[in-house]
Amino acid sequence: MTEIFALAGTNLVSPIILSFALGLLAALARSDLTIPEAVAKGMSIYLLFAIGFKGGVAVSAHGVDTTLLLSIGAGLVLSFGLPLIAFALLRMMTGLSQTDAAAVAAHYGSISIVTFVAATSMLEGRMIAAEGYMVAVAAVMEAPAILSALWLVARSGKQGRMEPELMREILLNGSIVLLVGAFAIGAITGEKGLAEISAFIVSPFKGVLCLFLLDMGLIAGRGLRQSKGVLGIGAVAFAIVMPLVGATIGLGLGMLIGLSLGGIVLLMVLSASASYIAVPAAMRVALPEANPSIYLTLSLGVTFPFNLTLGIPIYLAAAQFAAGA
Repeated sequence: MTEIFALAGTNLVSPIILSFALGLLAALARSDLTIPEAVAKGMSIYLLFAIGFKGGVAVSAHGVDTTLLLSIGAGLVLSFGLPLIAFALLRMMTGLSQTDAAAVAAHYGSISIVTFVAATSMLEGRMIAAEGYMVAVAAVMEAPAILSALWLVARSGKQGRMEPELMREILLNGSIVLLVGAFAIGAITGEKGLAEISAFIVSPFKGVLCLFLLDMGLIAGRGLRQSKGVLGIGAVAFAIVMPLVGATIGLGLGMLIGLSLGGIVLLMVLSASASYIAVPAAMRVALPEANPSIYLTLSLGVTFPFNLTLGIPIYLAAAQFAAGA
């Protein structure tokens, strides 16, 4: 426990976390600090491209093997299955309607790519190697959770939109296309391609991430202000309990597959994170009657900061204990 708090303390004073805290506090204090939408969009595109490209290069160097395929399979299982667990917990812990519970559950089967990047940066800082192809696992975990949520709604007798247009919108979501496309470019060009553009996607990466998290802090703070009175204690507790449940399942699967310590941690982080980009966009189309104040505040306002501050250190400590490292 002491080690967890020590790592959390170290994590809290990193530029990445402090940038998020600055944005959060500025929003809660009602500062007029803002990041222009076009700038925020540009940073998002940059981060997704850099993450995907470096992951593709890692696969090019590593090669396709059984562990990679099993990891991708595990990601699909997690993304389909975690929303079912989240839905059951929400029905037990909160008074949310079935539609709202299904919409929230979808977020907890998908992933937060920024949490994934923060965990990757933490592992690099501690000199812990991880499989580069974990970014491919992140990519396949974006969409299946949405299908699980729609199934939950259909099972309850309510109507959720599942037309071909919606499926096309899910699968061609900009973040998924960019992540997968950049991954393919990195896999094709390999280390030679990385060397050509390393000055663009390696050195500036953490600086851009700090500014992006500043914007995330601003958004999270505004969401917390606007959701006052909407969420109960049970919903907030769920947003902390569910990441721990997901991470535990990710730990078991990572050990079973035979991932390295770093790979296990990243699979735990993916299992513990909640989407706040792809899934909210899909829910607005698929379940327009669901309340965005609920699912956005839980995923971005509660789970995201929990994972950044305490969650990632807990997952690393748990993985080290389980692996005997």
